[in-house]
Amino acid sequence: MKKQACIICRKPLNNGIIINGKRICKCCEERLINSDMNTDFYDYYKDCIKKTIVQITLKGEDIRCLNYHL
Repeated sequence: MKKQACIICRKPLNNGIIINGKRICKCCEERLINSDMNTDFYDYYKDCIKKTIVQITLKGEDIRCLNYHL
């Protein structure tokens, strides 16, 4: 079985959170929670989450919610 990797740092992980089947390691989770919203780190984390989780979720909603516009 393939070891799961963090969607932000891409390192193999043993703990952390799972959002729609995608995993974020404990270290990245803590950095995201503790970072200021006006930093490059926060924007980077936000973009990683957008690319991997949000796009997949929106594609799935496309069929069930026909009036949803991006």
